[in-house]
Amino acid sequence: MYDIKIYSMKLTRFASLIMAIAVTVTAVSCSATENKDEKAKYIFLFIGDGMGNSHVAVTESYLSYKAGKLGGEQLLMTTFPVFGTCTTHSADKRITDSSAAGTAISTGVKTNNSYLGVDPEGNEVESMSFCLKEDGYKVGIISSVPINHATPASFFAHNISRHAYYEMTKEIPESGFEYFASAGMLSYFGRDGKQQSSAEWLEENGYDVCFGKAELAEAMASSERIVFCQEYNRDVEPKNYDSTGNKPETETTLAEMVQAGIDFLGDEEPFFIMCEGGEIDWASHSDKTMPMIMTTIGFDDAIRKAYEFYLAHPDETLIVVTADHETGGVALGAGNHHSNINWEVIEKAWDENNQSNNLRFDENKKLNDEAHIGWTTTDHTGGAVPVYAIGKGAEKFAGRIDNTDIKGLILCE
Repeated sequence: MYDIKIYSMKLTRFASLIMAIAVTVTAVSCSATENKDEKAKYIFLFIGDGMGNSHVAVTESYLSYKAGKLGGEQLLMTTFPVFGTCTTHSADKRITDSSAAGTAISTGVKTNNSYLGVDPEGNEVESMSFCLKEDGYKVGIISSVPINHATPASFFAHNISRHAYYEMTKEIPESGFEYFASAGMLSYFGRDGKQQSSAEWLEENGYDVCFGKAELAEAMASSERIVFCQEYNRDVEPKNYDSTGNKPETETTLAEMVQAGIDFLGDEEPFFIMCEGGEIDWASHSDKTMPMIMTTIGFDDAIRKAYEFYLAHPDETLIVVTADHETGGVALGAGNHHSNINWEVIEKAWDENNQSNNLRFDENKKLNDEAHIGWTTTDHTGGAVPVYAIGKGAEKFAGRIDNTDIKGLILCE
């Protein structure tokens, strides 16, 4: 009887030990899961406006040509370990525009073309940038085109018209975001050209508005909130924005804007940076091959700045690269000469025009035909766009997603 009691007590202790181990393992497992599902401390979202898979392929073909190869050269973004595709239709059209796509990416809600930051009924929807701001993140919004254009504006503004530029600019102070950088602001003096300048209004409402590199450096050293514009005069609204990808040395590149944003926001607190390569779309609307390539390379250079930051903070940083839609329907190969691309023709015309492309549409079409580069439209297409990701939580972006999934994946919802 005594032996049976001892044996029973041992069994009870053994069972308790097993249960304790099980609880410990479960706790560790839950802790690991919770840790895995935490959002990154530093988040970069890059949107190549109009950049489809073929834009990337054409650009890499050109880079391979410059390296004396038939293929194999890569943009930095295509070296990222995670690759996916993203569908882009809007709430009311199979082919989206930038405002509806930007809203879908930013808020996770489909809306109508031309709507921005609101649902199809006109109700305001919350951008991931506001969610992150509420969670203690500093926020930077960057674009190579005007900051109140469709894609960047979808991260801070709300309007049933994407063309309400002046009204959307006036929403910047409501955001409280620390850093805005771009080519400038559309409708700088309002729609009728008679309103208070955007710069003056923003300065009265808590922002240091700076023009050019020198003013930016001064603002970074002394200001808490910045709206940066390129070299344009604060008293004159620029009418034309360069979409050739060949910027004067005095102008600030997209990569420089990203680096300034990283430096300004710092690494002590978490931050979120959305950066748009808007000129890819603008060049593609004109079926201009070399400007599209140059702006895609410039976009990739901006991504490199984030990647360098990632290398210093690999366990805390997420970089996601995608597009709002595809523009132009570009293809490697056209006509009956699909076996090769005549890059010499494209490059010669580029050099002869002082690395710009001001050719008439018919001249440009002839150039593309001679090079065997195909373009199907001067507008958007409905094809899926690429997604490249690296860093904390990047694996969630693999495979097929919709643009409305991106907010939740970044926020780990």
